[in-house]
Amino acid sequence: MTQSRTVLITGATDGLGQALAHRLAADGDTTLLLHGRDQRRLDATADAIQAAHGGARPETFRADLAELAQVRTLAAAVRAATDRLDVLVSNAGVGGGEPDGRDRRVSRDGYELRFAVNYLAGFLLTHELLPLLLASAPARVVNVASLGQQDIDFDDVMLERDYDGMRAYCQSKLAQISSAVELAERIPAAKVTFNSLHPATFMPTKMVLQEIGHSIDSLETGVEATRRLIVDPKLDGVSGRFYDRQREAKALPQAYDEKARAELYRRSVDWVGLPNN
Repeated sequence: MTQSRTVLITGATDGLGQALAHRLAADGDTTLLLHGRDQRRLDATADAIQAAHGGARPETFRADLAELAQVRTLAAAVRAATDRLDVLVSNAGVGGGEPDGRDRRVSRDGYELRFAVNYLAGFLLTHELLPLLLASAPARVVNVASLGQQDIDFDDVMLERDYDGMRAYCQSKLAQISSAVELAERIPAAKVTFNSLHPATFMPTKMVLQEIGHSIDSLETGVEATRRLIVDPKLDGVSGRFYDRQREAKALPQAYDEKARAELYRRSVDWVGLPNN
C-alpha cells in the first residue's frame, strides 16, 4: 500500500473507533472518513482530531446501522465524497448487554439487532463500497470482531428461541469472521484483503464499563492491533485471517467450513437485498 491512504471508520465517535481515528491522524498523510449515529458527537470528534493533529478536518457521515436503507445511504455518501477508499474499518457494533440491553430486540428491518448491526450492516456496506475499494487497489477491509464467538444456528439465526444477548453478540462476531474468509476466497488478495481481529480484551470502552464494570487490556492495545491491519506493509496480500491482538489466531472451525460459509453468504445477500451471484 502507498503511505497516503483514505480510511473509513464506522463507529468512530467513541471507544476504539475514536481512539483509532486519533492515532491515524497522528500518523499523518491519512484522509479520515468518520461514521457515527449522532451528528453532534461526529462533529465534536472531527473538531478534536483537527485541533489535536492539524491537517484537514475529517469528513463525517451519519447513519444508524440498524436500518439497511441508511447503510445504503452511507455508502452512497462515501462514494460521492471520495474517488478512492484504501481501507474500510468495520468497527461499529452492539455489545452483549448494556448499554443496549440484554433482551431481544430487532432492527428496523426486523432482524435480531446484534446480528443486524454487528454483521449485516458491515456486510452490506462492504459490498456497496467494493467497487470503490477495487478501484483503489490494493485496498483492505478490517473487521473488528472478537474472541467471543459462537457457531451460527442456521435453524434459528435470529435467535427467536432462548435468547441471550451475549450469545447473539458472539454469533454476530463469528459471522463477521466467516464473511471475511468467504470474501477472501472470492476477491483476489492483490486487489482487496479481508481480515478480522480481536483487538483487545475488555478495553475501557463505554460498552465494557457499563456491562462488565472493569477493563483488562488498554485502549492503546486495541488501537495498535487494529492499526497494524491498516498500515503494516507485511500484510500486503494477506487475506482471510483472524488475529488475536497482533498474533495470528484461529476462529471457531465453522468460520472456515466451506458449506457453512456458503450458506451464510447466500442468506446474507438475501437479507440485505443484494444479487446472489
